[in-house]
Amino acid sequence: MNTLKVLIVEDDESLAKGIQRFLNESVETVIATDGLEGQMLGEEKIFDLVILDLMLPTVGGYDILKKWRTEDKLDMPVLVLTAKDTLPDKLQGFQLGADDYLTKPFHREELLMRIKALLKRAGRIGSDNVLKVSFFEADTSKRTVLVKGQPVNLVGREYDLLVYLLQNPETILTKEQIFDRIWGFDSETALSVVEVYISNLRKKIKLIAGTQPIKTLRNVGYMFELESE
Repeated sequence: MNTLKVLIVEDDESLAKGIQRFLNESVETVIATDGLEGQMLGEEKIFDLVILDLMLPTVGGYDILKKWRTEDKLDMPVLVLTAKDTLPDKLQGFQLGADDYLTKPFHREELLMRIKALLKRAGRIGSDNVLKVSFFEADTSKRTVLVKGQPVNLVGREYDLLVYLLQNPETILTKEQIFDRIWGFDSETALSVVEVYISNLRKKIKLIAGTQPIKTLRNVGYMFELESE
């Protein structure tokens, strides 16, 4: 499958970049902070999904939606992400062609799940919830994991962290990337929490497998290392 491409049309650059950081490991993202720029990028028909703010400079989100759906006949999923939270606002968004509508402030996990649901509905991704990497098997719908066929008891973000590593094997992930993805770029938790959770994961994995594949690259980050054939 080709890399999924997501367009983020959001005039708050810090928010847009925060969303980009926690999406970028699984999809390719492009940011437009101006309504007209976002509208023109959408018309290129290269994106699998668009995250669209409504209150934008030059061209508003409602006008962009209307043009995409009525004039350009674009069918890519559009998720509206906005501070406009009244029922009339939402109804107008859906009437103009939005596929989903999420209001600010929002939870990162909810945004990710909504994006995944839209991509599945549009046939951009499959519905298989089982992730198999090396001697690991994670069922993301049941939030369970097997190591060499044996269940491992992972709690809360331990599971989320392991799945993130499994989704990016042989890829260097910095502490900042891990933190933004698992705890959220706006979390007040200390960055050192990443080290604590990595340590806990290693202990639990090694207890069953006799080895552990999470490697530290000093002053760089961490990597899930695949077993050699």
